[in-house]
Amino acid sequence: MIVSEISVRVIYADTDAMGIVYHSNYMRWFEMGRTELLRSSGISPLVMGRDTFFFPLTKLFCHYFEPAGYDDLLMVETKLAEIKRASLRFDYRIFDDKRERCLAEGWTLHACTKENGKIVRVPEIISSLIKSEGDE
Repeated sequence: MIVSEISVRVIYADTDAMGIVYHSNYMRWFEMGRTELLRSSGISPLVMGRDTFFFPLTKLFCHYFEPAGYDDLLMVETKLAEIKRASLRFDYRIFDDKRERCLAEGWTLHACTKENGKIVRVPEIISSLIKSEGDE
């Protein structure tokens, strides 16, 4: 299972009138973590080799534990948790900068499609990531 971690600083536009992070921003940070995980594994988020694959979101879950606020530094931990024939599942946890408190956790499920929207098998370059991680 591959894991990556990025840091995110909460900006004023991420907050509501009470200075608390608005809930939809967590989904944006999930996407940032997922993109960086793929990039750090040597995979462009859209193009792999000569073929272009897309990974549209099909399901999303987020459980909020504690609020984040303006100017907080957050750590977004992302794991490629599961690869099925034509889908990928990523798990996320968002912590304070010292990793003392888990503020939210969740997952996203993505279909694997071609440019025309047709669902296809997950490319070997991605499925090999989990296999190679298991060998280490």
